[in-house]
Amino acid sequence: MREDKEATDIILTDDCARKLRAMDDAMYILNGKWKIPILARLCYKPMRYSELLKDIRGISGKMLSTELRELKANGLIKREVLVARPLRVRYALSEYGHTLKQLTDNISDWGLQHRHKIIQSLK
Repeated sequence: MREDKEATDIILTDDCARKLRAMDDAMYILNGKWKIPILARLCYKPMRYSELLKDIRGISGKMLSTELRELKANGLIKREVLVARPLRVRYALSEYGHTLKQLTDNISDWGLQHRHKIIQSLK
């Protein structure tokens, strides 16, 4: 009986380790204060640089440029040059980036629940 329990523990440990490695990989890509807010906005609609800069309170232009470059390098967003005068650039989620929509929705839902819980605890 003991051998079966040890075998189960090893399987659970391996599964847990695999999931934790996957979580580490995801957090490496999504790490930082600004990537999730950028992606969340782009889940709703494509936006120009200036729109993102105005909408995301507290982000600097330099930081926004850096984050957009990293998100593009990881295939999560695409940079579209619009054929217009003056020349305009718009950012949108890539097809792969759309796989993060459920994640941003879940984070938003949790944030609303947490805010409600904190407000209730202050009453």
